[in-house]
Amino acid sequence: MDRRSFLKNSALGGSAAAAGTLAAPAYAQGKRTLTMVTTWGRGLAGVHDAAQYCADGITAVTDGQLTVELKAAGELVGAFEVFDAVSSGQADMYHAVDYYFLGQHPALSFFSQIPFGMTFQEYANWFYHDGGRDLADELYSIFGLKCFPAGNTGPQAGGWFAREITGPEDFQGLKFRMPGQGGKVLGKLGASVQNLPGSEVYQALASGAIEGTEWIGPWADEKAGFQEITKIYYTAGFHEPGPNLNLTLNLDVWEDLTPAQQVAVEQVSSACNVWNMSQFMANNSAALQRLRAGGVTVLEFPVSVWDAFGVAAKEVAEEPMDDDLYKTCYDSYMASMKSSAGWNSRSQAIFTQQRDRIMGL
Repeated sequence: MDRRSFLKNSALGGSAAAAGTLAAPAYAQGKRTLTMVTTWGRGLAGVHDAAQYCADGITAVTDGQLTVELKAAGELVGAFEVFDAVSSGQADMYHAVDYYFLGQHPALSFFSQIPFGMTFQEYANWFYHDGGRDLADELYSIFGLKCFPAGNTGPQAGGWFAREITGPEDFQGLKFRMPGQGGKVLGKLGASVQNLPGSEVYQALASGAIEGTEWIGPWADEKAGFQEITKIYYTAGFHEPGPNLNLTLNLDVWEDLTPAQQVAVEQVSSACNVWNMSQFMANNSAALQRLRAGGVTVLEFPVSVWDAFGVAAKEVAEEPMDDDLYKTCYDSYMASMKSSAGWNSRSQAIFTQQRDRIMGL
């Protein structure tokens, strides 16, 4: 990808072009290569694409003055080691979803996803305009990091199961892959929860090491091949209505960049955020049709299961409240989500329902 083609295809090409103009004198000072590590196996649909988009975009917008070299999961460090690698300076940046790292701090949930949490648009509202960015800076600086939203999968599916779920009791003893707070919710329902990186999920499901899994949605799940193992698929999930992917830099590396280079990183991340969300949404419906045609049974969880999810999710979200920063993030996140929902429920939600009825969608 060259700079001209990136700017032409970027939704934020005008801003990025402006950054490139400002950066010309600073870039002349010298070139540097930055190493990006990721939680994604090379080629994982959508998520690896987002990481590659950021790497290629930063390289293109800076005319190669910053060259980002992407190392997929396992190529330099393991999928779940990228946070520590960048925090310690072993690598310069990572691309990931940060609920993989809740052992570092529970508030990372808010900058990835919590059950019954924000959609893509609601998260953007909070991060860019309603206090989220400042809280992210406060949290990530503890670990010597600087993060930017850089991808989103949109609403994730409930997942793949070996048998139908007829009530909350069916989760008792179920070996299921689900990370983050969502996994803790299933744990409260009695599931034996596994946290596996994406590149290991297919083999675990095929071998029987797990009896079910969530991954992303129809397009990415089809690419992963889960339909080859089981034919029971729940399309609506409680756990990730709009999970945010982050491009996160070592703070010393970030502060060592020129102002124009910093603008380039931020603008490419923002462009990736929109591009990646659109990538998933543009592909999911056709993929779901193919899955159905291939014999997959598409189901919805019963109301009793949704209610059990809700009770457990509230308990999980409130458990770390003794941490002051977690509570501050929780209060800000919830207030912003309530504000966004207040307008959406009276505008887009009603419009979409009526449009689909009238247009026969």
